[in-house]
Amino acid sequence: MKILVPGNVPFDLTIDVPGVEVAHYVMRDLVPEEHTDADALVTWSSPQRVLEDAARRMTGLRWVQTLNAGPDQALAAGFAPDVVISSGRSLHDATVAEHTLALVLASVRRLDRTLGAQAEHRWDRDLGREQANDEARFTLHGARVTVWGFGSIAAVLAPLLAALGARVTGVASSAGERYGFPVVASSAVDEILPTTDVLISLLPATDATRHALDARVLGLLPDHARFVNAGRGATVDEAALVAALQDGTIAGAALDVTETEPLPAQSPLWDAPHLILTPHVAGGRPQGAAAFVAEQLRAWLSDGAAGLRNVVRR
Repeated sequence: MKILVPGNVPFDLTIDVPGVEVAHYVMRDLVPEEHTDADALVTWSSPQRVLEDAARRMTGLRWVQTLNAGPDQALAAGFAPDVVISSGRSLHDATVAEHTLALVLASVRRLDRTLGAQAEHRWDRDLGREQANDEARFTLHGARVTVWGFGSIAAVLAPLLAALGARVTGVASSAGERYGFPVVASSAVDEILPTTDVLISLLPATDATRHALDARVLGLLPDHARFVNAGRGATVDEAALVAALQDGTIAGAALDVTETEPLPAQSPLWDAPHLILTPHVAGGRPQGAAAFVAEQLRAWLSDGAAGLRNVVRR
């Protein structure tokens, strides 16, 4: 079996599995002709044009393993229907959870406001008075936090939120309990939004989730609520979010992802009030990538696609 692996990644991706030939390519360059015969392809941070070119030219490809948590780029590349695609889910759980928590705290504790005052060399005396008068709006202690998309990242994030006193409820495809937290079905999310203080989206980008966070959903939140998105930008109707921030439908938001990336200079998100933006940096680099790919390879050699983790339904 021949697997094609990016050779210029800033982390260890050394693969040594008996029976596997490992070839390398440069992430931002098209796959060299001599490696288009590979059976499997590992991707991370490649431009869409590289993936689309691989889909056209690697006609014998059987499996694509992306190291990204979300497989949307690989799914959009046009690989043949019989090519198995598996994601890097779990490789970014700790870093995304950490960054999401940072965005939540930055919004709740009004760090955007204090940084603005700092840039103006201004001591914001009103902030302390406002906190004293309505402390509940400035803390996670006792806050009702809803996490929409309650997968492996939420498994790391939810206990961190709970440790700060938040009351966490998940939203997933079906109701029940996950990781020790109550979960409601996505079909019933409307019932808990009116009592949500902080709404966190970790939703993937799919046809079903496109603009799931729209004007109607945002309008169900109380006007003191804050929204954080560390999932995918396509899940948010950005025009509706800007309008909600401008008219006070919600109190604030923080985004690590946007529908178009890099965010165009003319986007109204840049100037939306009470909005914190970070440039899709929550995931950083995949943790334990070499061991994960090696495990996946051994599973493929033993059981084929049936043995793989994180296979994406197509």
